[in-house]
Amino acid sequence: MNPVRSSIESPPRHSQTTVSARRPGVGSLVLLASIVVSLLASSSAPTPLYATYARMWGFSPITTTVVFGVYAIAVLLSLLIFGRVSDHIGRRPVLLGALGLQTAAMAVLTTAQGLDALFLGRVLQGLSTGGALGALGAAMLDVDRRRGTLANAVVPGVGTGMGALLSGSLVQYAPAPTHLVYLVLIGVFVVQGAAVICMPETVGRTPGVRAALRPELTVPSNLRGPVLAAAPILFAVWALAGFYGSLGPALARQLSGSSSTVVAGLGLFLLAVTGSLAALTLDRAAPRTVMLLGIALLAAGSIATLAAVDTESTLGFFSSTIIAGAGFGAGYQGGIRTVVPRAAPHERAGVLSVLFVVCYLGLGVPSAIAGALIVHGTGLITTARDYTLFIVVLAGAALAGLLLTNRSAQPVRPTWTCASRRASGNGSHGDRDAQ
Repeated sequence: MNPVRSSIESPPRHSQTTVSARRPGVGSLVLLASIVVSLLASSSAPTPLYATYARMWGFSPITTTVVFGVYAIAVLLSLLIFGRVSDHIGRRPVLLGALGLQTAAMAVLTTAQGLDALFLGRVLQGLSTGGALGALGAAMLDVDRRRGTLANAVVPGVGTGMGALLSGSLVQYAPAPTHLVYLVLIGVFVVQGAAVICMPETVGRTPGVRAALRPELTVPSNLRGPVLAAAPILFAVWALAGFYGSLGPALARQLSGSSSTVVAGLGLFLLAVTGSLAALTLDRAAPRTVMLLGIALLAAGSIATLAAVDTESTLGFFSSTIIAGAGFGAGYQGGIRTVVPRAAPHERAGVLSVLFVVCYLGLGVPSAIAGALIVHGTGLITTARDYTLFIVVLAGAALAGLLLTNRSAQPVRPTWTCASRRASGNGSHGDRDAQ
């Protein structure tokens, strides 16, 4: 399944150091996308294991949602504090730090013997992921603006879905179910860290890193309209992801009568991968059209899920997940494409971090409330019904917000002149490639 400038102006060109003489190409874009996939795969890897941990350590359903919420809160804090840092010190140092911290988180989870270690591992995961998401998204745009925008919309779903299915499969069929998936991910992060060291830097250093560490939730004035148009649908689709990440595994087990960890992770996998396919398919459609389609599919999928829960239909549940997944992918892609292509190179990490804050609020807050409702007597099925109805309401709110915002909040392809090309010489390589 990844904010922040108000009146900060573009830094003067003479304050920037020169980016790497080597020009980043498709290989860099693939590497960056793979890091997004592995980070989000690691974030969803514990999902099928929660039932195993509950049996081992004897905790209640509220603990599962608290663990889920702790991760989301850590991501939010990291986005607020570190979201803009890569705009000032470069992308590579931030990515190397995040991969190192993620490796430490995997080590903690591999050796976990109780809830304290599980909470610590999830906090470290959240800090690492939040610190990296803005830098990764911005770096992909630096390399190639058009392909980077598409990658920002597609690869989070791939990572989220792969993590759930890979973890469920290893738990079900491989030895050392609470260790192997984390050990595999440690190996992946080490290889990616070595590749980042060899990757050309995509943005020059600029002053102001201390100011960038002050948490802010503002955006450049020219992007406020597009952000207002995109925020409701981004919140709504990630609330849907929160449903499948927190309640989905238990709901799939109860409806199917199966204790399989693969079945437990299948809902999140279908949602995420269908979302990525939808985003890829709709790449050429206008962002506003894509958002409208996402809202319609999100509402339809949620209503179908509600019907499946009421009729206790396993097939209906997974079929409705595919519809909802298409809505997830379309809504998320439309929101991202409405905003990020308009951001200047020195604004990219900050603006993406603002969008990810909205996403993770949607991911964490409704899930935490749902966990509290389950514990206080509402029950899983009733809470699932209420949650899906809430997502339908969110879809309606997203539609109202979209209709009320400026209809012209679309990415504008800039017209380049020889002078503007020269002026952008210290900017990203991808901006020139995108023309």
